Order: sequence, then structure tokens, then C-alpha cells
Amino acid sequence: MVVEKAENALRLSALDRKASALGLSIGQPLADARAMLPELKVMAANEPADLKLLERIADWCERFTPYVALQPPRSLLLDVTGVAHLFGGEEALIDTIRERLRKQGLIVRGALAGTSLAARALARYRDGTVAPPGEDGRAIAPLPVEALDFDPETTHALRHAGLKTIGQVASRKRAELTARFGAGFVFALDAAFGRAEKPVSPRNPLPDYRTERNFAEPVTSEEIIRATLKSLAGALAQVLEKNGEGARRLGAVFFRADGAVARLAIETGAPTRDSAMIERLFREKLKSLADPLDPGFGFDLIRLSAGRTQKSESIAAELDADANAQKEIRYLIDRLAARFGAHRILAFRPNDTHIPEAAWMAQPAQYAEDSKIEWKRIRREKESPRRPLRFFAKAEPAAMLPSHLRWRSVARALAAREGPERIAMEWWRHQAPARDYYCAEDDEGRRYWLYRSASDLPQWFVQGLFA
Repeated sequence: MVVEKAENALRLSALDRKASALGLSIGQPLADARAMLPELKVMAANEPADLKLLERIADWCERFTPYVALQPPRSLLLDVTGVAHLFGGEEALIDTIRERLRKQGLIVRGALAGTSLAARALARYRDGTVAPPGEDGRAIAPLPVEALDFDPETTHALRHAGLKTIGQVASRKRAELTARFGAGFVFALDAAFGRAEKPVSPRNPLPDYRTERNFAEPVTSEEIIRATLKSLAGALAQVLEKNGEGARRLGAVFFRADGAVARLAIETGAPTRDSAMIERLFREKLKSLADPLDPGFGFDLIRLSAGRTQKSESIAAELDADANAQKEIRYLIDRLAARFGAHRILAFRPNDTHIPEAAWMAQPAQYAEDSKIEWKRIRREKESPRRPLRFFAKAEPAAMLPSHLRWRSVARALAAREGPERIAMEWWRHQAPARDYYCAEDDEGRRYWLYRSASDLPQWFVQGLFA
């Protein structure tokens, strides 16, 4: 038995079948339970661990449908619309799910109905039931009012009024129920009977397209896994080409025979449906994993999905065009991003400002768009660079003397100094004073780019270093 603190008292939050048979119930105070069973053994609830286990079960259930929603603390909702025939029908599907989860050591109750509330009620009180289409109301009518999981006060009020079953509640007039229990109660009742819809959000975004392969025997060979990804990429590319689309995000899901699930995802800078490119990008992703993909006892299902799809028309490039070169550059960026992460592969774009630290910005190269602003050339032919190669993210304070520069607690003797170059701040954006920039060189040949603020109390800062 599991207990948790609620309403300033320890109460039972989970029971096994033996405890239920002895008359204990969820929500019962622990003191009352011990009075009935002095030898009762309990353990404290661990909500984070319970949620983590529920999420692992939800991952495993995605082998049946990608539409899996969490209903904590101990329920899952699977939308199996249109997929039951893949598993031999609705009865076979619900039996397969229950049987496989029980083999993992879990106590499972499940049911299938046209509405989520009806399915949950049937799972609690009619384990294994499959409600015929359009007959959810008839299936749940004999169930006790507790099946709809209303709050204890509402359930007590219903029983006190002599309404012990869902059918008896549904037979009363809506105006009467609304006046007594509120519009939310009536809406939940309508949702259970299929007269209203209660939206349920899946825990993971649904892919635009997906393809998968089941294995009669779990596979562990890396060659087979790669060959499967290549085959799935080809099948997915055909679907995308048929619809004239390309994918910006692709995901691979590996379902292990022991219930564990591994996920990989790649993104591309442009919509693609090139199966060879997709397979190579996943190969790069597999090589970059700090924790290699562990097949364990083997994968019995591998799924490949496409998301963030966009229209992508095939364009035949001319022989003298640089379209192929641009394509190779984008592919190189995608490969580097797959291996090192998109946030590490950056592209620089100019900004419409003359302030040095804001004259450019770095964006992930996969998502960087061509800028309408062109880079400004400030260096004349055969002239030494006017801007440093190493530019500090934040200017560092320094002290300037007639013949020395003190920076980072070190005094450096200056051999030459050139300047100033005045750069005024944009008054409509910044309230800072103008800056006078200098190029300075010490006696060891190191060159600095530093400035002095043109204010009443001028201060010196080092902005960057030349090569």
C-alpha cells in the first residue's frame, strides 16, 4: 500500500487487490486502515518516480499509436482510431496491450470506447470491455457513479440523492443537474456519452508523415539497423515526393523488446526528401552520441517520421549554375549540426548599425536567412585591417598611460598608437556617450583595439585584438 499526505492527514493512495478485498479504499485515512488491519505495511508515495514510470509506459505504447496522452497519476489514453485493424481488430488490440504490459510486471486494466471518459470508466469497472460503436452510453449506464471520477463531494451528493449508477444520473433533467452540480458536471456527463467533445492533447507532437517496420525477431545488428533506416527513408521520401513536400525535421524511434524506447532527431536547413541524405544524416547522428544506441535484447520496431514539412518543388539546375555548390554547403551544415548540435554551427549576418559590437549577429546556420543588408567594406586596398580578428563579447576595462597600457593587471609598454576614430552612439537607441577608438601596438608586436568614452569622466576599454 502507498500513502500520501492529503488534507493534513496520511491517506491511502494506492492499493493491491488483497487490500481492496479486505475493505480498504483509496483516500481512506491511514489511521482508519490500521484500525482495520494493524499489521498493514505501507510505503510513502513518490510522485516524480510514478510520473517517470508512466512516461516510460507511454513511450512504449507509441508502438501502437503516436497519439498517447498522459492522465496522471495512473492512466494513459491512446487514440487508436484507424489502427486497430493492423493488430487483428479492437479486441485483439486491447488484449495485446494488456498482455504485454502484464509481462513487464505491471497490473493493467484497459478498455476501448468511443470517448475517453467512457473508456476510462469501463477500464476501472469492466476490464477488457470493447464498447460497440455508438453505444458508449449503454455500456457505461450500469456502472457506479464513481466510475466517472468526480470529486468525493459530488459523488457523495449523488448517492445521497439515490443516484447510484451513471444511467440513473443521465436520466435526470439537464436543468436539474446543472442547478445542483454546475455546468461542468453536465458537460463531463455529455462527453462520456459522446454528446460533447473533451479535447485531449498528445504528449508528443504528431508527425506529418511516418513509416515503420516491425521485426518478427528483435534485431541487434548495427548493419540491419542502418539498412532499415535507409529503407524507411526511401519509403518516406516517396510519400513526400507524392505530396510535393520536404521535411525540415525527421525523427527515428527505436522500440526495444524490453519496453525501453530510444529517440533520435535531425533537422535540415531546407526541406528535403533525399533518402540518401536522410540516411547519412542519421548515420552522423549515431556517431555523435555520447551514449551509443544500446539495442539491449534487440529492437522489434523502428519508426521514421517527418515533421515541419513544407512545399518543395524539384528544380533542375543548369550545368553552369552554382545550385549544386549551394546544396553541398547546406548538406555540410546539416552534417555538422547533426554531429555537434545546431547551436554550434553559426552563420554571421550584418546588422544595420555602425556600433562595433552590434554590427553583426550570429545565427544557427541551419535557420539563417539571407540578409537584405550587405556587408560594408571599410578597408582600403593593401591596407592593414581596421577591425580586430578577435572581438570581445564585452569590452574589458583598461588604463592608458602616455607610454603604457595596463590591461588584465599587466602593464604593457606601447611602441605605437594610431587614432582616434570617433563612433557616435545611436541617440534613438542608446544613451551612451560617443567613443574614440585607437589602434595600439606594444613593444612585443601585439596590437590592440581600444576606445575611450567621450564623457566628463573618460574610461578606457579594450574591445579586441588583432592577429
